[in-house]
Amino acid sequence: MASDSPAGTHKDPVTGEMISKTELKRREKQRERDAKKADKAAAAPPQAASKPAAANEDDLNPNQYFELRARTIQKLKETQSPNPYPHKFHVTQSIASFVEQYSKEGLIPAGQKLDDVIVALSGRVHNIRSSGNKLKFYDLHGEGTQVQILANVRDAENSDEFMSTQALFRRGDIVGVTGYPSRSQKGELSISPSSMVLLAPNLHQLPSAHFGLKDQETRYRKRYLDLIMSPSTRNIFITRARVINYLRRYLDNLGFLEVETPMTSMVAGGATARPFVTHHNDLDLDLYLRVAPELYLKQLTVGGLDRVYEIGRVFRNEGIDLTHNPEFTLCEFYMAYADMYDLMEITENLLESMVKYLNGGSTIVKYHPEGKDGKELVMDFKTPWKRYDMIETLEEKTGVRFPSGDTLHTAETNKFLRDLCVKHNVDCSEPRTNARLLDKLVGDFIEPLCISPAFITGHPQVMSPLAKNHRSRPGLCERFEGFMCGKEFCNAYTELNDPFEQRLRFEEQSRQKEQGDDEAQGVDEVFVDALEHGLPPTAGWGMGIDRLIMFLTDSPNIKEVLLFPAMKPIETAANTSGKEPGPAGQL
Repeated sequence: MASDSPAGTHKDPVTGEMISKTELKRREKQRERDAKKADKAAAAPPQAASKPAAANEDDLNPNQYFELRARTIQKLKETQSPNPYPHKFHVTQSIASFVEQYSKEGLIPAGQKLDDVIVALSGRVHNIRSSGNKLKFYDLHGEGTQVQILANVRDAENSDEFMSTQALFRRGDIVGVTGYPSRSQKGELSISPSSMVLLAPNLHQLPSAHFGLKDQETRYRKRYLDLIMSPSTRNIFITRARVINYLRRYLDNLGFLEVETPMTSMVAGGATARPFVTHHNDLDLDLYLRVAPELYLKQLTVGGLDRVYEIGRVFRNEGIDLTHNPEFTLCEFYMAYADMYDLMEITENLLESMVKYLNGGSTIVKYHPEGKDGKELVMDFKTPWKRYDMIETLEEKTGVRFPSGDTLHTAETNKFLRDLCVKHNVDCSEPRTNARLLDKLVGDFIEPLCISPAFITGHPQVMSPLAKNHRSRPGLCERFEGFMCGKEFCNAYTELNDPFEQRLRFEEQSRQKEQGDDEAQGVDEVFVDALEHGLPPTAGWGMGIDRLIMFLTDSPNIKEVLLFPAMKPIETAANTSGKEPGPAGQL
């Protein structure tokens, strides 16, 4: 005979899952043992103070609980008494609306209900407490709030049906409740149901209401469970939505037009980053996932769309750490007839007003980079922000005079920067280009100074292939980066609109790519052609949404602000053979 079939080829007759032959045999043996124990228990004389059967479910392990619950729900599907997955339940109002309307003091006295008002609510059951056989209390959660269900059999339309329905409910079930606004004897706002219905059963054990869901891996892989258990997680993503909504409204009010540009292209340009490669089957063509929408947006400015922006995903094939995810949300905008100084003013005004909007008028935000129990950084978004000139600040911190700006691209400067990095123990991996060496020095000496939002300006041209040269400082360009808590959150410059100079800079980037710099850009002929048609004096700006939200929600890990962060797949027999991804793996 052949060996065991591959995983997922045999149907479990009890749960309906597709599992391997080996797993099916194991379950059948376990069920035989469980059945023998049940028969033995049934034959034993009854005990006077025996524990109710439902209470024993707390002692089951997750697999046992799932199998027991799945068997119960499968039986309900067969009998349809009741249907565990009904098509519709009419809700008259949300839980939040119910709480707001009926929590007013004096409206409902303690121990009373409004007999002339009938409402229908739905939500997820979190806690169940019994007070005898005919009275149960449930905590019903929905839309970030909760209300108590005071389920008394005397309020039921049909007492027998009411009791049998109550016996079905478990923590995590989604239920519908029709009844009367009321208050318990202790004065807690409740709904006293005349009927309840199971809308969607939860087949798994919910984590303990007391301890919650603490395991980080589980929280990130099963975000749905994290959202069920943790109001703070829900609040982070509500704040995220408010930030993006505010950003859109701010730019719309300045006359910007929101656009969408391609996710894939033949040239990975617009940012210094390593791209992902994909393949178009019909064209038999390798394409890059975009690292930035910049070159497309500037082409639109050439076409006469003077103020354009895009909020969307970009993809960079780089490391995963506390502040980096391979795909992230970026906002970029381009503003004709503006320069970097205009954008610094816009950036200050945008973020100061945004923080006031989120914080009830305050400009102070506290951030704990090492977690809630670690050191606290206090940021003040009040304008104007501090500005650090790159070369001048490096000279001040290192105590040495840097080469002139127009020689920062030379081999002599490369040796100077290498020696300076060695002297100050600044690590820079190969390729040690002038741009990378300067970037590492900035990371060690200037970025840590930027706790409250600040700007770093005066970048050498060698670090900025798409920025316009500085109008009064040879060798430098008109660019600024915004930093807070030592991390970059935005980048902007007066755009290079000279097609001759742009081609030379692209060619220099290509040379760096040939030297082994995977992050350098190539020559984009279409973009150069667009510049040859005339790009007006323009300023461009980009901001990472995820990192900004980390700071605004006091989240030290970028995974906290991404609903589905990139995770290494869980190793299973299937995916280690290279055939399938692991469960709950986003990569």
